[in-house]
Amino acid sequence: MEYLGLSEQEILRREALKELINLGINPYPAPEFKVTTNTKDILDRFSDDNLPEDLKDISIAGRMMSRRIMGNASFAELQDEKGRIQLYFRRDDICEGEDKTMYNQVFKKLLDIGDIIGVKGFAFRTQMGEISVHVKEFTVLSKSLHPLPIVKEKDGKVYDAFSDPEQRYRNRSMDLIVNPQVKEAFIKRTMLTNSMRQFLNAKGYLEVETPILQPMYGGAAARPFKTHHNTLDQTLYLRIADELYLKRLIVGGFDGVYEFAKDFRNEGMDRFHNPEFTQMELYVAYKDYNWMMDLVEEMVEKIAIDTNGTTKVQVGENIIDFKRPWKRYTMFEAIEHFSGIDISKMDEAELCEVAKKVGVEVDDSMGKGKLIDEIFGECCESKLIQPTFITDYPIEMSPLAKKHRSKEGLVERFEAVCNGKEICNAYSELNDPVDQRYRFEQQLLLAKRGDEEAMMLDEDFLTAMEIGMPPTAGLGIGIDRLSMIMTNSVSIQDVLFFPQMRPEKKADTFNLEDYTALGISEEWAKVIYKCGITTVKQLKEMTAQKLHPTLCGMNKKHKLGLQNPTIEEINGWLSK
Repeated sequence: MEYLGLSEQEILRREALKELINLGINPYPAPEFKVTTNTKDILDRFSDDNLPEDLKDISIAGRMMSRRIMGNASFAELQDEKGRIQLYFRRDDICEGEDKTMYNQVFKKLLDIGDIIGVKGFAFRTQMGEISVHVKEFTVLSKSLHPLPIVKEKDGKVYDAFSDPEQRYRNRSMDLIVNPQVKEAFIKRTMLTNSMRQFLNAKGYLEVETPILQPMYGGAAARPFKTHHNTLDQTLYLRIADELYLKRLIVGGFDGVYEFAKDFRNEGMDRFHNPEFTQMELYVAYKDYNWMMDLVEEMVEKIAIDTNGTTKVQVGENIIDFKRPWKRYTMFEAIEHFSGIDISKMDEAELCEVAKKVGVEVDDSMGKGKLIDEIFGECCESKLIQPTFITDYPIEMSPLAKKHRSKEGLVERFEAVCNGKEICNAYSELNDPVDQRYRFEQQLLLAKRGDEEAMMLDEDFLTAMEIGMPPTAGLGIGIDRLSMIMTNSVSIQDVLFFPQMRPEKKADTFNLEDYTALGISEEWAKVIYKCGITTVKQLKEMTAQKLHPTLCGMNKKHKLGLQNPTIEEINGWLSK
């Protein structure tokens, strides 16, 4: 029982692997396989009348996705990064001499769907009219030991598709192979970040890197991940935002800095939230939040055009248009517009009652800012489909934003909301060190009330501010959320190659000692496992009359040469 726990297909592939090695073929060769073109290039440039010279002698590589063996000639389908193309194999072309091993043995018997091969040959069109590659030579580049799901299509219907989201996210490699359309979302995501980076570089801003491990977390209201540095004997946090470090660079004399940052928040997971996420933060000296709103409109409009060819993007049932200008509401205007309630003059107790009325779950840790935020989320967010700026937030919600120049109790902050979710957050940044210290102290009071998202008081940051920070506009834009919109994805997991997943429920595992304790030999215990009986509990649910022919059949099928147990012996196992 050399292959304990493997499926029939996995066993056959391992046997084929041995056969390849016995034939002197390395199934995982080291030398470079020189690729001269790809499937898309061949299909795009093929011409019956005037075949390009380079397509008369081509070398391509990829994964074999199907095969049709028809005696001395066969067809296969090869998939590379750019697409699929049909391959035509003819025995006497592959094996010009007397030795036909490469075709009769290797291609017909030892290759499997999923194997990676390299082929050399020329492009041609078959009698059925399909552009193909006539193979003159092929090389095994990687033997696949794990079978792929075989997706079938008939009469326009797809069968056995690898479509379960849970399986797809857990096994992204398999997902990308059998669902090649999945790649499109990730290609667009890269186009999005490239477009954004080009836009910011063209403005003259400097891309920088700041620490991910931080002694103090700050820059956002969120619960952090906590770790310990053994050498320093110091508690450190994975950053929740890079804001405070980027502002120190503005203090140091840079006029504009930005960072594509991996941030981490130890909070809930759903289709809009992953504990590890990407955002771009930008800080520009001598600007304010009005200027930043104009920049966001300009930048996101460009991104939409660069990724989709138009400012209009299909998102679910909606067509979202990123063409400038976007609609603007103050936060209080938005709440009144969508709920009919004016909360602009309310105190904490009144806000608490309104929150309960609109369906917010209220607890004692919620201050005025948190209550307003929850009321806005409940009453407004889902109704904001087209890109919209929400401006002028209450001061309690924004400990790092500058007080409004003309509206008492508010700050110069905006969020852009699209398709019912925030996609960016920006301020006229607070640069008054005295006011900043007071706001941090207010955050400490919230922390004492049990608010786990309250910010820490960062003395190093305050010292930098006391040196003097120029008036500054700051922006944080969620790359994952924006990618969801630009790719019409329903879940953040569709735009993350490897999203965080909940622990997989493991089936009860096979324990050899549990079986030998019943008087079963190790050899027969492995046979029992091979029959799919993985626990003693499962074993004892069976009868000797049913188990006996099953075990004897396995012994014969796999030519194990074991002495078959008697029904009496099996009854003895089951009775212990």
